[in-house]
Amino acid sequence: MRNTHSLFSLSLFLISSSFSVALDYSVITPREFLKDGDTLSSPDQVFQLGFFSLDQEEQPQHRFLGLWYKEPFAVVWVANRNNPLYGTSGFLNLSSLGDLQLFDGEHKALWSSSSSTTKASKTANNPLLKISCSGNLISSDGKEAVLWQSFDYPMNTILAGMKLGKNFKTQKEWSLSSWKTLKDPSPGDFTLSLDTRGLPQLILRKNGDSSYSYRLGSWNGLSFTGAPAMGRENSLFDYKFTSSDQEVNYSWTPRHRIVSRLVLNNTGKLHRFIQSNQHQWILANTAPEDECDYYSICGAYAVCGINSKNTPSCSCLQGFKPKSGRKWNISRGAYGCVHEIPTNCGKKDAFVKFPGMKLPDTSWSWYDAKNEMTLEECKIKCSSNCSCTAYANTDIREGGKGCLLWFGDLVDMREYSTFGQDVYIRMGIAKIEFKGRQVVGMVVGSVVAIAVVLVAVFACCRKKIMKRYRGENFRKGIGEEDLDLPILDRKTISIATDDFSYINFLGRGGFGPVYKGKLEDGQEIAVKRLCANSGQGVEEFKNEVKLIAKLQHRNLVRLLGCCIQDERRSKELDWKKRMNIINGIARGLLYLHQDSRLRIIHRDLKAGNVLLDNDMNPKISDFGLAKSFGGDQSESSTNRVVGTYGYMPPEYAIDGHFSVKSDVFSFGVLVLEIITGKTNRGFRHADHDLNLLGHVWTMWVENREIEKPEDRPTMASVVLMFGSDSSLPHPKQPGFFTNRNVPDISSSLSLRSQNEVSITMLQGR
Repeated sequence: MRNTHSLFSLSLFLISSSFSVALDYSVITPREFLKDGDTLSSPDQVFQLGFFSLDQEEQPQHRFLGLWYKEPFAVVWVANRNNPLYGTSGFLNLSSLGDLQLFDGEHKALWSSSSSTTKASKTANNPLLKISCSGNLISSDGKEAVLWQSFDYPMNTILAGMKLGKNFKTQKEWSLSSWKTLKDPSPGDFTLSLDTRGLPQLILRKNGDSSYSYRLGSWNGLSFTGAPAMGRENSLFDYKFTSSDQEVNYSWTPRHRIVSRLVLNNTGKLHRFIQSNQHQWILANTAPEDECDYYSICGAYAVCGINSKNTPSCSCLQGFKPKSGRKWNISRGAYGCVHEIPTNCGKKDAFVKFPGMKLPDTSWSWYDAKNEMTLEECKIKCSSNCSCTAYANTDIREGGKGCLLWFGDLVDMREYSTFGQDVYIRMGIAKIEFKGRQVVGMVVGSVVAIAVVLVAVFACCRKKIMKRYRGENFRKGIGEEDLDLPILDRKTISIATDDFSYINFLGRGGFGPVYKGKLEDGQEIAVKRLCANSGQGVEEFKNEVKLIAKLQHRNLVRLLGCCIQDERRSKELDWKKRMNIINGIARGLLYLHQDSRLRIIHRDLKAGNVLLDNDMNPKISDFGLAKSFGGDQSESSTNRVVGTYGYMPPEYAIDGHFSVKSDVFSFGVLVLEIITGKTNRGFRHADHDLNLLGHVWTMWVENREIEKPEDRPTMASVVLMFGSDSSLPHPKQPGFFTNRNVPDISSSLSLRSQNEVSITMLQGR
């Protein structure tokens, strides 16, 4: 019966092939054929299925059947990736069983969906082939039951709604396989998959290698621990991780109207592309981001950091030493580290907290599958097993929960300035006993003591010289301007913060940790300490010092500022105080934009950068990312987008364009957060997946014009609105990724070139 149907289908195709008119289908039935030149389109005309060539110059006759984005063109799935068609006489047929069958010009079957499935197809009732709006090619029966779908067979691209993972019951795995080359879609050298040994983790492996190439890490409730870019993208995408006895999988969906795809390229790089308003694919993120992301580059108990020469540099964790000094120097640390004091599995052992870490490899780990254990219970369980080397929470949400235990050496770790996780590592603690019974020991001790004194004297002299040099160099670095700024010494700051005590820790910003302190005169201060692995550096620090020194306003922070840290602060903010805070922030921005000597765009206005003094007066702080303009200049653009997602306006996040209206957008988000007491990025609602901005707009009105930067008021108008009782104009819909006026095709080449390279990577923090 099946052979009869196939002959009947072929005869129909021979009759229809005499006509050369290209057709665009919305649905294909067993009585229809998709010829070379025909297309099958999704209902929204975003995705198409058809035949294409990848190498028009050398192999134009090599044809592939695949799915692609219609505009701009981007292939997302290929049926016959291992077996290209030769010529344009190929065609696709849907059998009565719902199988997809690809034939060449000689009616030889080159590919069939039945060869992709693990079990035989059942008889279908009126099968149909169509593309969903999400880009899923689906063969279904008349009752909409899925017989086969392309989402079950990923190639090198993940679309929204697709899964990576494994079904333990059916043994079905969803993984990515890179192309061999840009013009050859056959399987390449790299695969991306979920490793389910121990706590599941996302790994990138080069085919044939026994170890990983890159490890994105395990899921911590918000992101993969080795992919901090995911934390920066939380305002753009919703991530979902499912783990049960039946299945473990990861997927993502965009918020709002974002069009995005995740591609594993032929060199082993994972690229996140986002479609801009000009219908261009923009590279938003890349993983691995740098050499330190590659698997265990520094070996056990070591961390990797990028040094001033932009090369990886290895260092042992505190309490550890190089396993071999000679091999450490030769291999740049890849040989790893060992305990300075060996563990003894008893009362002499303790667990030391290492914050802000990429969790070590979890291949040989145990975890609390129910995610119910507390951190203290996790510590007790690890302490009771001498083979347990470290423990951590599996989920960082809600203050942390769940238990993860490691057995064996800890490898593939890294320190992050943001989005890292706490790891508690077993350490050996030994009593230091002084033994002075032998004369030889006393003599040696005396010699060593004298040597130490001499070295100390030399070090002190050198330190004073270097300190004087650094102070003079820093003063030169901030310019010849008379800023009238005292350069405080380390001792003064150390005393004020109790040697940067954890008790005085306030939080972490772009530079690094922030501590509260008190000077000898009783003045309370907030101290920002620059970290070696910070996303910002000396230039940003100098920039902030120069800007704050030039600005004087009651609603801008001074170099000696105030801060409140109190769990009851939300209860203290009644409506009058909230209005006072909003007014103060508005006046501070107005001063930056209009009334100061320089026109300054803050570029990182958010709740964390507004400090409150003892009288609850707001102080705008953190000018490390600020840009100053002179003359009539009021806007600019950059290829390095920095800031905080959720507060960045669309034109800045996507195209790198910023102006005074960028701060107005951030101010609007901040006002909503102050009024509602909720954050824009962390907002969740049971009825939709909008952020706080979208939720407020939905509650206001629908079907209004998309917001443009020119629709936003100036800060002068905002301050006037707050101080006036007159009626306000109706708002327009806030932008997430806004439509803008596209330049005419005859626009200058320089303008189009600027659009093409307006952004290379989103670097939010």
